[in-house]
Amino acid sequence: MPTNTISTFKKYVPLLDEAYKLASLTSVLDGPEDMAHEGANAGEIVVPDMVLQGLVGYSRANGYTDGTVTLANTTYQCNYERGRMFVVDAMDNAETAGVAFGRLAGEFIRMHVAPEIDAFRIARYAGTTGVGSASGDLATGADVVAALRAAANAMDNGEVPVDQRYLFITPALYGLIEDLDTIKSRAVLSRFEQIIQVPQTRMYSAVSLSTSGNGGYSKAASGKNLNFLAVHRSAVIQYNKHVAPKVVTPEQNPSADAWKFGYRVNGIADVYKNKKAGVFAHLAA
Repeated sequence: MPTNTISTFKKYVPLLDEAYKLASLTSVLDGPEDMAHEGANAGEIVVPDMVLQGLVGYSRANGYTDGTVTLANTTYQCNYERGRMFVVDAMDNAETAGVAFGRLAGEFIRMHVAPEIDAFRIARYAGTTGVGSASGDLATGADVVAALRAAANAMDNGEVPVDQRYLFITPALYGLIEDLDTIKSRAVLSRFEQIIQVPQTRMYSAVSLSTSGNGGYSKAASGKNLNFLAVHRSAVIQYNKHVAPKVVTPEQNPSADAWKFGYRVNGIADVYKNKKAGVFAHLAA
């Protein structure tokens, strides 16, 4: 019976990733799964890096000058690992328990997991030393357009492609741009492949992750509100791994006649050292 019951729960595991992608506003930056694999040690991710040489003079007598291609696997340490164990009273049958777990997991991801992951990633990218940045209060639509123009110009000068360039912006500021409805406002937005509205509660330059009690996150003491964050997908290292939920049956639970469901997420959010031009953060004054 326990084996069949656990199998019933396992069918919900793929739905957890689907729920995450729907709820997480930063999931568009997830790196290709086939580009990263487990490192030799726990909590490590290995990502391939390619380094090419530039052009040199061409000799009509000797032809080309040989160049080298360096393809090295770089190991990165995961910087985000969180978890929580839930306890649910025993159900009459596996199917009922499965539905209960499916609803529990969906609500948990939507209400707690996705917002925290977004806030952590956004703060991590915005707080990286060396990325493009500016600060100031944006009170009008014209202010927002001017700030976005400066950010787009900075990324253009850094030779950051427009395709896969994402703009994360608070709904209030995006509303100011929409109210303008001018050629200038539409033109500056066209410098980004996709505009994603993110609640201010996920837009901070630094966050603090709780380690006890109700858990969750909050704006760090050193954190500021972010007005917007522009990110090119290739500039960031973003991989998220969902470990299959741990299931403890009532028969295996020594402390209560209840199911126990463990949820754990492990991943990394960082900026490539040689691609910092692909990130631009605008902070509130």
